[in-house]
Amino acid sequence: METDIPLSSVTLKGDLIIPNDAFGIVVFSHGSGSSRFSTRNTFVAQLIRKHHMGTLLFDLLTEEEDQDYEKRFDIELLTQRLIEVTQWLQRNEATETLPMGYFGASTGAASALGASAYFGSMIRAVVSRGGRPDLAFNALPSVIAATLLIVGGRDSEVIDLNRFAYENLSCIRQFEIVDGATHLFEEPGAMEQVADLAVSWFEQYLKP
Repeated sequence: METDIPLSSVTLKGDLIIPNDAFGIVVFSHGSGSSRFSTRNTFVAQLIRKHHMGTLLFDLLTEEEDQDYEKRFDIELLTQRLIEVTQWLQRNEATETLPMGYFGASTGAASALGASAYFGSMIRAVVSRGGRPDLAFNALPSVIAATLLIVGGRDSEVIDLNRFAYENLSCIRQFEIVDGATHLFEEPGAMEQVADLAVSWFEQYLKP
């Protein structure tokens, strides 16, 4: 269901879907140049909902802001937006009691880890897909949420950046490489592997 998310300085667009039997909710933070309509994220979100968890996909920037290339890579701004959206969910009757996790892609993974560090134990789990967790370097030691880093086996530069981030996390953590996959996981079966890994992770850490 499309919804407006009023924040302190802007109103963002989001798609919030909560199954009747949901035991948790996963908030998606997409990468630069993407949106809540990302086919890869919507694919993962559909599988998450089939496993009795709600999802929120939202645009971190307004249409006007998204034209500004620098804003797309402003990790501090993207993190603050995710923090405010999380606080909005905490005030929402449909979601205020649901355990929460983040799914971040590309630069969105940095904002997910930064927001997770901000909220502490309130965020139960984080999954990063082809992410840049290194861009949240200062926040990594403060992350409490169980964190899963997923990288394509042919995405060599991002593998190195994720290894670096993995070594600087002190939370429960796991590093998964999807063999043969490139950065966008466009190869046959690659996104299915990502979705399965993410669902298993969220089921393990969001269930009461």
